[in-house]
Amino acid sequence: MVQTPGEEAANPADDPTYQHFVRLIVHSEPAIRRFIRSLMPSEVGVDDLVQETALESWQKFSHFLSTRTEEKEEEEFLRWALTIARFKVMSWQRNRNRDRMVFREEVIEALAETAAASEPEWKEELAAVESCLQSLPPAQRRLLLAVHRSGDSVSRIATETGTPQRKLYAQLYALRRILLDCVQSRLRGPLAHE
Repeated sequence: MVQTPGEEAANPADDPTYQHFVRLIVHSEPAIRRFIRSLMPSEVGVDDLVQETALESWQKFSHFLSTRTEEKEEEEFLRWALTIARFKVMSWQRNRNRDRMVFREEVIEALAETAAASEPEWKEELAAVESCLQSLPPAQRRLLLAVHRSGDSVSRIATETGTPQRKLYAQLYALRRILLDCVQSRLRGPLAHE
């Protein structure tokens, strides 16, 4: 187990600081992963960088605790962790500078600023998609998600239901249009319905 500097070895389950950190990092991990992925030319290295970011965040957590405000703690933690992630990505890129697909530091800086600024939009868009998906009947939701899930497919649903694949693809096209309209409507907010 990695400990923050100056701490005694202890059972993490009994350590309130560790539990506090775990709550924040678990809440922030999807955003950290998206942020890192947006700075990388491919998926290669993303998992490692997410883990390195979490590890360094834990190692420096006492510093974060001394500078944060409690009312906006989750937002501040995310911004703080994204800064650590940005430096991890730049270090990773520097170590692999022989690869033609590596971005220069200036490009990473620009991408990092853009990605960090768009985090609230990602959350809003994700919430709209999830809400719209939940409003669909389960069979339609499954069909929409089948093309994105491992082990599920339109052909598998066609076999299970006895419905021709061509008909399912037509339904899938219509459902995508319905989902898009729903998401756009939710993102426009209540003014769009007046």
